Amino acid sequence: MWWRSSAFAAVLIGAGALGLAGCGFQPLYGGSTVGGARLPELMKAVDVTPVPGRVGQKVRNELIFENTGGGYAASTKYRLDIIVRERVTDQLVQITGDATSQVFELQATFKLVNVANGQVILQGNAMSRAAYNRYQEIFANVRARYDAENRAARTVAESIKTQLAAYLSNAA
Repeated sequence: MWWRSSAFAAVLIGAGALGLAGCGFQPLYGGSTVGGARLPELMKAVDVTPVPGRVGQKVRNELIFENTGGGYAASTKYRLDIIVRERVTDQLVQITGDATSQVFELQATFKLVNVANGQVILQGNAMSRAAYNRYQEIFANVRARYDAENRAARTVAESIKTQLAAYLSNAA
């Protein structure tokens, strides 16, 4: 009897797989976009404008590397303008008023502009929080803060990249 239920389950799984096969789902970075171009080539054509500050520059560098794969950029079709805001919040405040932990928050708003006509074609936001501990040593505090900033910048860059890829794969 158990083999009948297993066979029935296998038939259901097979029918479900066949049903999903024709629904139009495809990997984000696989195949071609709606316009026929390959997504990695479109991502290489995004020029990321300079962003002020150390963390802003880190976000920019992460995006450039993610878009080009460390190679050369293609001729510019799109311009990406990013504005970042940083905030630090104290956590675990002791009776003396000293915080033993802090949270670095990075918020970014971005606009993707079509260079050919200057039209804004995508606007979005990305945000990340990174916690770090505070110590008595000054260098340890500085290094912990830098590490938190770098983690937040990497997360924000990945979020922006994903939003760009999702838009360009359907619109380009």
